[in-house]
Amino acid sequence: MTSPDPVVTARALVLRDLETTGVADAETVSILETALADRGWWLEQWAEGRDFVVGLVAQDVQDALLDSRGRWPLCRWCDDLDPHPVHVHPDLGGPDPTWVCERSQIAVGAVGDLPRTPPPLTGP
Repeated sequence: MTSPDPVVTARALVLRDLETTGVADAETVSILETALADRGWWLEQWAEGRDFVVGLVAQDVQDALLDSRGRWPLCRWCDDLDPHPVHVHPDLGGPDPTWVCERSQIAVGAVGDLPRTPPPLTGP
């Protein structure tokens, strides 16, 4: 049994997050495709980087969107009302990349599983 292509996996997961946040238009999907092509080349050069591809593609798309559209995805899960993004952790990729609010340290969700709405508040 062959393991799944990490570039195909990255495409599916990051596209799901783009769709969840309502920004999966033609321009954004083009940005994703460019990131996938770049990381596909990178993976050809360093096959041991398979576990890093999903997180790195998410970061590449986030960086490209910052230049063209602004911060993405914006945090809706902490108490800080100043608009700010969540970021992929670990920073340089690795297995199980997760979106994290760096202000509150809340782990929002895995890349590809960004929640549509904030989790319900739990109280005493």
